[in-house]
Amino acid sequence: MQNPVIVIGMGEMASVFTRALLRYGYPVYPVNRETDMQALAQTIPEPSLVLIGVGENTLHPVLSKIPAPWLSRLGLLQNELLPRDWKGLNLPEPPTVISVWFEKKKGMDYKVLLPSPIYGPRASLLINALATLDIPAWELSSEEELEFELVRKNIYILTTNITGLVIHRFKAQTVKEMWADYQDLAREVASDVIDIQEGLTDHRFDREQLIGGMVDAIKGDPAHRCMGRSAPVRLNRAIEQADEAGLAVPRLREIYLNEVESEI
Repeated sequence: MQNPVIVIGMGEMASVFTRALLRYGYPVYPVNRETDMQALAQTIPEPSLVLIGVGENTLHPVLSKIPAPWLSRLGLLQNELLPRDWKGLNLPEPPTVISVWFEKKKGMDYKVLLPSPIYGPRASLLINALATLDIPAWELSSEEELEFELVRKNIYILTTNITGLVIHRFKAQTVKEMWADYQDLAREVASDVIDIQEGLTDHRFDREQLIGGMVDAIKGDPAHRCMGRSAPVRLNRAIEQADEAGLAVPRLREIYLNEVESEI
């Protein structure tokens, strides 16, 4: 029998990975808020993978509580991930990181937008497990490629969510409508978001390549809604990150003032 996989968090996305891992023949041990991870680590000191399936707001508190024997086996799948989220942890081995390009909503099955890139020592495990559900994924060859793919996903999420805060007033709701009818606004938002991503990574990126990556995702699911419930939170976090990096991001600040602060 394969060594078990630990899945921390039992949300919608974690449920998809759990199903895939079980189909691939791996026992799965779920961890929730009540689980004593230290005690579980004594029982399962060498899991095949410790997949952290909590939301981005909960990631760092959870990482601070991971038992030492599990630190070399981590897998991360959160939105808005960047290398700085794990670089300061002095992990004995880099985590396996997936930029997830499928979504899972409550009461609905998963929907694939694009193949999901994965990098890290357990990439093949996740690729093969997801394949049992016909979810396409592919392995990246370097940390530089991973950083680009994470930034690309962040551009898509933040641009569509933040632009959605404005265009929903005009009854525009989908990413197809956003790009077809409000492309200038979306590009201004994306430019500010790229400024933030460059500040957080201390790297410069090909902006048109990132925009092209966002457009590929738009084409992958043109009926995808721009603005989820977390859009104001994402915008607020982006502005906090801009403040941290000393960035102007004028379009984001204007949208926050007009669409978020005015509603408080």
